[in-house]
Amino acid sequence: MSKNQKKLNNLDESIALFIKHLNSVRRYSKHTCNAYNSDLIKFNIFCNEKNIYHLKKINTEIIRLYTTKLYRSGLSSRTIQRKLSAIRSFFNYLNFNSSIGESKITNPCNGIKSPKSKNKLPNTLDVDQIKVLLDRSKPTLSNKKQNTIAFRDHAILELFYTAGLRLAELSNLNIEDINFQEKFITVTGKGNKERILPIGETSIKAVNDWLLKRNQLNDYKNKALFISGRGSRLTHRAIQKRLKIIGVRFGLNLHPHMMRHSFASHMLESSGDIRAIQELLGHSNLTTTQVYTNLDFQHLASVYDKTHPRAQRK
Repeated sequence: MSKNQKKLNNLDESIALFIKHLNSVRRYSKHTCNAYNSDLIKFNIFCNEKNIYHLKKINTEIIRLYTTKLYRSGLSSRTIQRKLSAIRSFFNYLNFNSSIGESKITNPCNGIKSPKSKNKLPNTLDVDQIKVLLDRSKPTLSNKKQNTIAFRDHAILELFYTAGLRLAELSNLNIEDINFQEKFITVTGKGNKERILPIGETSIKAVNDWLLKRNQLNDYKNKALFISGRGSRLTHRAIQKRLKIIGVRFGLNLHPHMMRHSFASHMLESSGDIRAIQELLGHSNLTTTQVYTNLDFQHLASVYDKTHPRAQRK
């Protein structure tokens, strides 16, 4: 038995090897690796509480007990699903990379059904709200009272909405990812998959205006498109905080995913082309995109109820 196979018999060390595999082989993002690691460490703690330190002692009953504990702790169905998915992926990895004795490791998650989650529709802004948000947050180069941050924040809002970006995708953008002539950006999404997205004239102008201000700062060597006042790449937390501050000005609970959801919803309302929206959003599975068909129907039903003369509710 190899050194790595011996490690794979041990719960602590096998988790470490799995996370290393996700990072170096699967090329998962740091955020995703951290999420897997956190979920598996918590599962490991539970196993230790049951005096289980070896993989061979983890069976379906242990998984059922763990699922019950998660449910009783008040976690949502979606969170429990994610944690079970991490454990299932972990044991699939062990099956592929090692064996205990003469036989493969049986995945203890086999036969375990994840709790069903409610189809919660994402929060979105309507077209008028987006127009007000983008128009009124737009700074002008002639207004000397408006600081550099205003130009950066407006460019962030424009790209979130016109390209439907994820938070990590926007944070990771570099200046070289913007093609100003052809009006598109190159985005690195989940699993390090690249996609090319068109962006409109207003986004191009917003980014150009921001770069003019950015270049007036100290001579930073950072290639990041969006930087802080100190010249470092803008973090996820900093972007979320800026959107929250902007949202307060407009009476909105504004966050990156709301902008992305609004982009998807408005695109579907206009085009009805769910396959195209799937590509634009970078969803590997059409099922993920189909939540917007429910959202679109909800919008249409609302309009019908409000306007059709035969749809009056008593």
